[in-house]
Amino acid sequence: MISTDRVAAVELLRKGDLVALPTETVYGLAAKALNPIAVAKIFEAKERPRFDPLIVHLPNRDWLGRIVDVPAGDRQLIGKLADKFWPGPLTIVLPKREIVPDIVTAGLDTVAARFSAHHVFAEIVGELDEPLAAPSANRFGRVSPTTAQHVLDELEGRIPLIVDGGPTEHGIESTIVAVRGGRIAVLRRGPITDEQLSELADIVSVTMTQRISAPGQLPSHYAPTTPLRLIDKAEVFPPQKGQGVGLLAWHPIPRKGDLQIGQRRTGDRRSLKFAAVRNLSDGGDLREAAANLFRYLRELDALGLDLIVTERVPSRGLGAAIMDRLERASHR
Repeated sequence: MISTDRVAAVELLRKGDLVALPTETVYGLAAKALNPIAVAKIFEAKERPRFDPLIVHLPNRDWLGRIVDVPAGDRQLIGKLADKFWPGPLTIVLPKREIVPDIVTAGLDTVAARFSAHHVFAEIVGELDEPLAAPSANRFGRVSPTTAQHVLDELEGRIPLIVDGGPTEHGIESTIVAVRGGRIAVLRRGPITDEQLSELADIVSVTMTQRISAPGQLPSHYAPTTPLRLIDKAEVFPPQKGQGVGLLAWHPIPRKGDLQIGQRRTGDRRSLKFAAVRNLSDGGDLREAAANLFRYLRELDALGLDLIVTERVPSRGLGAAIMDRLERASHR
C-alpha cells in the first residue's frame, strides 16, 4: 500500500515490520537495525543473499558512537567527512560495536553508517529514535527504485506500507567510503564525488571486487531483466535484423538520418533505428542523468525489448558513479 501516513510507518517499524521509505538517493526498505528478526525480513522480502551487508541509517549523529568504535587515528578525518557531508548521501564504513547484529553486517567486523537528509526519512527515523537498516527497496540485483510506484512494482504483497515522498533527488545510491590511515577508500561511487572527497584527503578507489566489504560491490547488480550492453555512440551500433532494441542515450539525438525521431508517428521519442529511446539529459547534465538513470532503465525494461544499449557517459565527477552502475548492470 502506498501512503503518506508517517505515523503508521513509525508504528509498523516499532513492531518490527518493514516499511519502504524515500531517501535523497533511492527508496529504502527499512527495518529496525538492532532487531535481527526485523532485519531478516528485509533479506526475505528482497531475496537478498545474507553475505551482502546493509547500511545502517542513524536518527542523529550522536548515535554514531553507539554503533561504531571510531579509530582514534582517523577520528579527525571521519569528523570532517561527517561535518561536510552529513546529513547527506555519504555512507562511512567503520568498526562496529557488539550492539549491531551480525545479520546486518554479513558477519563483518565493520558496519556501514549513514545519516539521510530526506525530510520524510529524517522525521520517521527521528521519531523512532533508533537506527534503521534500509537497503534499496527492490528485489535483489534489480534496478533500484526512485519512486513509490517503482517500489510497488517490485515488492507488492511483500511489505505492508510504502511511504510516498515523491521522486528521489539524486537517483543513485549513496557514496560509500572507508577511512584508512588518513586516506579515503571509495568502496562505491555515488553522489558525493571523488573530487569532493579529495578536498579532505587522498583518495583510493576500490571497485569490482569479489570480496564484499560494503553494500553494492557485487560485479553484477542494478540490472534490468532485459539484457543491457554498453556502447560508445548510438550512430555506429548495428541492431540485428528483427531485433527490438532500446537506446539509453547520452549524446544528443540527431533530428535527421538514421536516428531521426518520428514524433508525429509515435508521439514520443521513438526512432527509426531503435524501438524506443530515452535521453539521460538533453543538456548533458550529469546530475540530471543520474536522477533519470534508474527511471529510464525501468521504462525501457518494461517494453519487452530484446536488448537495451546505453551510451557511455564521461567518467568524471558524477559520471564515474553512473558508469559504475551501468557496468554492473551490463556485467552478466
